[in-house]
Amino acid sequence: MLIYPEGYVSKLSRRDTQRAIKTVKDTFQVKLAKALNLDRVTAPIMVTKASGINDDLNGVERKVHFTMKNIDGEAEVVQSLAKWKRRALYRYGYEAGEGIYTDMNAIRRDDDTDNLHSLFVDQWDWCRVITREERNVEFLKDIVRKIVGVIAETNAAVQAQYPVLNYQLADEVFFITTQELADLYPALTAKERENAIVKEHGTVFLMQIGGRLRDGEKHDGRAPDYDDWALNGDILVWNEVLGCAFELSSMGIRVDAESLHRQLAAEGCLEREQFAFHKGILDGTLPLTIGGGIGQSRLCMLLLQKAHIGEVQCAIWSDEMRENCKAHNIKLL
Repeated sequence: MLIYPEGYVSKLSRRDTQRAIKTVKDTFQVKLAKALNLDRVTAPIMVTKASGINDDLNGVERKVHFTMKNIDGEAEVVQSLAKWKRRALYRYGYEAGEGIYTDMNAIRRDDDTDNLHSLFVDQWDWCRVITREERNVEFLKDIVRKIVGVIAETNAAVQAQYPVLNYQLADEVFFITTQELADLYPALTAKERENAIVKEHGTVFLMQIGGRLRDGEKHDGRAPDYDDWALNGDILVWNEVLGCAFELSSMGIRVDAESLHRQLAAEGCLEREQFAFHKGILDGTLPLTIGGGIGQSRLCMLLLQKAHIGEVQCAIWSDEMRENCKAHNIKLL
């Protein structure tokens, strides 16, 4: 459902918006790389279907796929690089404490378009090698705090350039699991719970997403073969323009052999263990990692105080949406 904030006027012109987007992106990626010890690498826009390397998201989304003129098999446009990054760390020889990040561009044809969602996804995908001893909640929380710190520094940088911007980030992170959240608000839906907790605390890391809660339901879906559902989560902040919780990042400590097998069994897809990527986890060839994606357009939208993601990225929108946005002073690119 589209949200049209009453009396909305963009704080920046289209031209200044483009300049500010560059400030956000340039600042954030440099500071993120320093905070997490990451190198920038190039990444694919497409992978082969047979590789099993594409992200299956919730397992129901249709991938954009095509055949090739001189290469057998089918290719798929990536939905994210969750698996690709881990293999890249192994192939490039990264050690514990070192990692990579990349500009990930994807097409998600089945996403419902609204203020926050587009068919086009752009994010900083990152991944870092960890030790067995670092596969714990406290290490996960420490990385989350570092990322939120980088967001705060980026917000300060863009506001120094454009004083008209005044988004206030709550830089102290509140941590809570999906089960704790369900216990706190048993009468609310999953999305309503997120809105309630984020409105109260400002910045929240919602942990343990993917598995079933005690009532048998899932808070939200996660593919079973990248995040360890006991050691993952979403960074959520409060968006004053839209009046709702706003997801900036999905991230977590990645599956090891035990959690991969358990989660594949839970989802009834043990056949994936035959893919080379999954075999590499099960036999210990691929390193233990932590990683995630941080939305580029999402971050720009938040810090530039925009009402629609189409104000900071070029994408495809229905004629009806374009007309409605125009009528409410939302100027899509």
